[in-house]
Amino acid sequence: MTTIQLLVLITVFLIASVISVITGSTSLITVPIMLQFGVEPRTALATNMLALTFMSVGGTLPFIGKGVIDRRRLPRLIVLTLAGSILGALLVLVVPSKSMPLIISISMIVVTVLSIANRNAGVVPAEVIPSRIAEIAGYIVTFLLGIYGGFFSGGYVTLLTAAYVMLFRMTFVQAIATTKLINIFSSFVATLIFMMQGIVDYKLGVILGFTMFIGGIIGGHITLSLSSMWLQRIYLTVVSILAFVTLRKSWQSNQSASHD
Repeated sequence: MTTIQLLVLITVFLIASVISVITGSTSLITVPIMLQFGVEPRTALATNMLALTFMSVGGTLPFIGKGVIDRRRLPRLIVLTLAGSILGALLVLVVPSKSMPLIISISMIVVTVLSIANRNAGVVPAEVIPSRIAEIAGYIVTFLLGIYGGFFSGGYVTLLTAAYVMLFRMTFVQAIATTKLINIFSSFVATLIFMMQGIVDYKLGVILGFTMFIGGIIGGHITLSLSSMWLQRIYLTVVSILAFVTLRKSWQSNQSASHD
């Protein structure tokens, strides 16, 4: 990789990490650009996971001591995330990897529609305690998304944030802070497994990881400075753009495959 390509990667990873503290979906941006620069797919996924671990630590630090992390649910959420992430990093998923972008883009579009339909969700603290069914569903979704997060992570935190807002009735600030902390465990355990498989580019991973660590800190401070209303607007705007761009790429890929 040339110096110019490395500088481009650093710039993209920095900007993506700042924005994705709020929106998630970092890997939908970072992994494709690594592939464009000739990084082997498995190495790109593994190295990106290492960088995501650094970003999650940096993104969590500004929230420590601010009272916005859901400490009551945290132990169970971490256990479920670890279990799911281990499965995601180890198992060969039944769903073909080419189908992932389509599934995630559709999921994000559904999240956007539901969020618009329920505009107060995540904007103001919920006055009603989540039902038992919603609470259980939140834990189930945490485990299932943990599997996906350990495998690829593109869109993982985005969907997890939406789930916590809708099921646990968290505000956007609470959901963002809690998912950032949880993502440390998801990314770290997947990274350990990828390390054991020998597919992590440590030199590139440390450079990009440090970049994303700084971006995470900046993004965390920006998040704390914004109201839940603005966080919702930024979240829905970026997620909608990413969803339609990913859907378009998936459709074009399927069209090309059908003509071959």
